[in-house]
Order: sequence, then structure tokens, then C-alpha cells
Amino acid sequence: MDQAGTLRKMAKAVKESKGFQDIRDRGKTGNFMTRGIAVASGKGGVGKTNLVANVAYNLTKLGKKVLVFDADVGLGNIHILLGLMPKHTLQNVDIMMEGPGGIKILPASSGNKKYSELTTGEKLVLKAELESLENDFDFIIFDIGAGISSNVMYFCTGAQEILIVSTPEPTSFADAYAIMKVLSRDYARNSFKLVVNSVKSKEEGLDVFNRLNKVADRFQLNISMNYLGHILDDDNVTRSVREQRLFSEKYPNSPASVCVRSITREIITANIEQGLEWENMLR
Repeated sequence: MDQAGTLRKMAKAVKESKGFQDIRDRGKTGNFMTRGIAVASGKGGVGKTNLVANVAYNLTKLGKKVLVFDADVGLGNIHILLGLMPKHTLQNVDIMMEGPGGIKILPASSGNKKYSELTTGEKLVLKAELESLENDFDFIIFDIGAGISSNVMYFCTGAQEILIVSTPEPTSFADAYAIMKVLSRDYARNSFKLVVNSVKSKEEGLDVFNRLNKVADRFQLNISMNYLGHILDDDNVTRSVREQRLFSEKYPNSPASVCVRSITREIITANIEQGLEWENMLR
């Protein structure tokens, strides 16, 4: 990525995008499809960023090259979770930082209203920049902001895979369903992966997955969900957040860390299977 030139590109894009309307039609808004995983939740506060960072760390431990893009471009906080202090963010220029285990991170600005809704031109710039990085990484993980804003929809539809994070709480459950409904109804994205966080048992995670499937069937929402697993409620997670450390790194044998390793293996397996599907299609 041309780190020094991105600000100039985005400034130019803002000028050129005057009069553009941010419409839903795919292909007219600069939407793109990159070999990545968009991690979204609908509701905030479900541990999405923590999951992204710990999965990325486990992928690097397995020899994978991983880029985490903080796609919550107005309220980015993955650098805070990791105890990093970026000199620059999307607010200024793109600076790729290195996190625990060799994770590469593109931080977003925090508390900057200007980037809470990207213009069409700015989206086109990010599209080109992210596509230019595809061949440098095995995985690009988008840490998507909460809600169903145009930014959220843009980054979700810009990745090959969409991973939804929920908890057993009714509000989280409802918002997880809502974001899948919008993506299916308005953006023709019908395949999702699910992780259930902060559960008391394996059975509780499976119960959330089964209930989401039943609700989708009841309202004839034409989607498919692949259950990647659960993360057990674990005090070590809270301790690690307070210390700005990854729980997978500091407490590798904790219940949550064991769960994330299992989820990481599922992601790798799915990625291999998807790669074989693409190879078959290209023959």
C-alpha cells in the first residue's frame, strides 16, 4: 500500500464524489470483493474486536500472514485493545502497524465524525488500496463497526465471507438476525458464519445458533448459517482487555483461548474448502 499517498487520493476522491449518491445497487457504489472475512455483529459490545484480534493472532501462530483492517473507520479501537499508539490513521495517512505475533494492522481514526459515513469516492480509494494487498496476505480480516450503516454494509459486502458475532442476550440475538436480514434482502448476501460469545456452555452456543436458524426459517429468510463455534465466558478475557493484551497470548490455556483456537481451525478448514471450490470453478 502506498502509505504516503493515500491521504491525497482520499482528498481527491472527496472532490470527485460531489453529487454522487450512496445507493444500494451493487456495482454502482464501488463495492468490491476481496479475499477477506468481514466480522460484524449488529449490536456493539459483544466482543467482536477481541475475537478478531485473537483469531488473527492464532492464525499468525499457525504461519499465516494476516492483515486486520479496522473497518470501524469513525470509531476504531483495535489499536487500543492491543495497547498500540499509531502516529497516523485513516484520518491522516494509512500506516500499517505490527501487533502481537506479527499481525499487520491498518488502524482507523477514533472519534472522527468525518469518516463515520464514507463518500463514494473514499470507498473507491479504499477498494483499490485493499485489493492491492490481497496477494501479500493469507487472510484479510475486517473488524466491522456495529449497526447497519452504509459503511457496515459496504465492508460486509466487500468480503468473500461474513462472520456474525452474537451473544445469548436477546438484544444481541435480535441484532444479529437484523444484520443478516438486511444483507440478504438488500445486498443478496445469503451465506453467513456464526460465533456465539460469552456462553456458559457449548450447549448454550448451539442453542443460539439453532434459534437463529428457526427464526430465519419462520420468516422465510433465505440464508444459510455455518456454526464456527462458541467462546466460553472467561474472567481472563476481562483481565486481558484491562491490561491491553490478547487473552490468547497471555492465557493460552484459558477456556476462551481454547475456544478461539478451535474457531481458528474451522476458519482455516473453510478457507481451504473454499479455495478448492474456486479452483474447480476456474478449470
